[in-house]
Amino acid sequence: MCLFLCVFIQQTEFTPDQIEDFKEAFGLFDRVGDSQVAYNQVADIMRALGQNPTNKDVVKILGNPSADDMANKRLNFDAFLPMLKQVDTLPKGTYDDYVEGLRVFDKEGNGTVMGAELRIVLSTLGEKMNETEIDALMAGQEDENGSVHYEAFVKHIMSV
Repeated sequence: MCLFLCVFIQQTEFTPDQIEDFKEAFGLFDRVGDSQVAYNQVADIMRALGQNPTNKDVVKILGNPSADDMANKRLNFDAFLPMLKQVDTLPKGTYDDYVEGLRVFDKEGNGTVMGAELRIVLSTLGEKMNETEIDALMAGQEDENGSVHYEAFVKHIMSV
């Protein structure tokens, strides 16, 4: 049992080089110069470091702060690193998971979904996106009929 746990713990540890890179990226978000960042920047930093937590996950990791705390509370790198580690261990969706999720909207069975329907889904379900975010994500994805080839769309999203 200990052998399994010890191996698992070692696999979830960041290397010194990774930590140094994380610290450098963290510093880029320090707008005040006090080696701290605002709570409302934590999700952006995590995403800049290759993670993709939901806003709900980040709020939970931060201890469910109020809107005022999100805007005004700050944390240092030493407090951020365990949070990043926690996000790194969250289950991540795979290409196949996302394709399967979009296949539900493929009424014709031809590998496409209507762009308008996809926009509605992105703005109303789960982590709701605003119109600007959706436009940026959908740029160049719709064909002349307003359809989106969802396998290519998922590849596009996963490469961003």
